[in-house]
Amino acid sequence: MSQFKQADIRKMDMNPFQLIGNDWMLITAKDGSRMNTMTASWGGLGVLWNKDVAFVMIRNSRYTKELVDASEAFTISFFDHKKYAEDLSFFGTTSGRSEDKLINSRLHLTDTEGVPYFEEAKLVLKCKKMFRQELVPGSFLDNSLLDKFYPDFDLHCMYVCEITEALVQE
Repeated sequence: MSQFKQADIRKMDMNPFQLIGNDWMLITAKDGSRMNTMTASWGGLGVLWNKDVAFVMIRNSRYTKELVDASEAFTISFFDHKKYAEDLSFFGTTSGRSEDKLINSRLHLTDTEGVPYFEEAKLVLKCKKMFRQELVPGSFLDNSLLDKFYPDFDLHCMYVCEITEALVQE
């Protein structure tokens, strides 16, 4: 079983471009007995409204979005990409509506105050939702982005969340 310790997000030496864009992350949420996770590679970390925040993008068609919408908090987990690339790819291409993804992965679920994350993660950020905004076609200043990333108009919803806890492997 993995051991985690709390960390000060402001003192961590990390590259969010590498973590999110290259290593990917799992967004994990729970609503009652329903839990799901999905792989994401779009988002960011920063400061907004005098708080340390994460923002994530979730397509409206994703099952995980239902659970994020129904919960107050969720986690984003980062992994050693080389070691867990197969699992991360699986979580990004398989729907939790059709199968229990955990059964077919090597990852093990645990939680922080009822909010789920994975024991194999190297970094976990617990996120409390503060803001949600659906992307709409009329807000795009560069319409080529719509053609390139949203040909079927399955647009993302952006969530801005306060990072309330950071956990790292001991």
